[in-house]
Amino acid sequence: MFDRNALPKSVTVFEVGPRDGLQNESLVLPTLVKAELIQRLINSGIPAIEVASFVRPDLVPALADAEELLLELTPLLANNRMSALVPNQKGLERAMQVGVKEIAVFASATESFAKANLNNTIAGSLEIYRPVIEQARGLGLRVRGYISMCFGDPWEGNVSPDQVVNVAEKLFAYGINELSLGDTIGVATPGDVIDLLDALDKRGISKDHLAVHFHDTYGQALSNTLTALLEGISTIDSSIAGLGGCPFAKSATGNLATEDLVWQLHGLGISTGIDFQALLDTGRWLRDKTGLINRSKTAIALGNNKRMVGK
Repeated sequence: MFDRNALPKSVTVFEVGPRDGLQNESLVLPTLVKAELIQRLINSGIPAIEVASFVRPDLVPALADAEELLLELTPLLANNRMSALVPNQKGLERAMQVGVKEIAVFASATESFAKANLNNTIAGSLEIYRPVIEQARGLGLRVRGYISMCFGDPWEGNVSPDQVVNVAEKLFAYGINELSLGDTIGVATPGDVIDLLDALDKRGISKDHLAVHFHDTYGQALSNTLTALLEGISTIDSSIAGLGGCPFAKSATGNLATEDLVWQLHGLGISTGIDFQALLDTGRWLRDKTGLINRSKTAIALGNNKRMVGK
């Protein structure tokens, strides 16, 4: 039976569109357009945003302007939670030079994806991240960790919860503040979500420090989100207009759309601090400004039924 009392009273929506969303789009947006997108997201009430990635520009051209973008965002850094992905020590140095207050590191639960995405092994990549995490924490920065391929891998198939937990334990031991569990190719079902969260709990990893990151390849993102909420998760990653995928895993489709997530959360009576109309307007602005497809089912439906917008 559905226990509404098990739901959190409030949820942190962690917006990943400006980084994870845009990295897989063929259109490279101008820096000022990205900055305006982030400002609009903040104005809509989004409390946390992943804004950039300090990877090699030739590997992800859509994010090659990280320094320029952060300089545009300088007035916003002090009072808004904005995160940037760093792959190594050099990436950390670049991020610090432009005033980033929160970084993220990106690990893999599978050897195949570690090789494809990081050109390393799981163990090798973690050894690169260890001094990055320790130095960042020593300097007072917040560190977010990601684990990709938490439920399935296009080369290896199903991924056992133990594989994910082993990586998670190391990242927390190194000092991360929060860990986002990624269903990179969108194959998870609610049962898989329960199994993984239970496995993490049994190894002493608190759900207070966990987030979930679902892709909607099999149409399961919202049902997986609801399951995670009922299991005690209160930070959910999503992407404006459902942007994103993964340049190193071609079967991955877009992220859970922020509009769809917030529609569900508000319908459950869960507080987000987000102005839903302003969020819709941001997704539509992005579509009109850039020509990018808005994949949010909620945005599409409300475009055809404007009387429901104020629901």
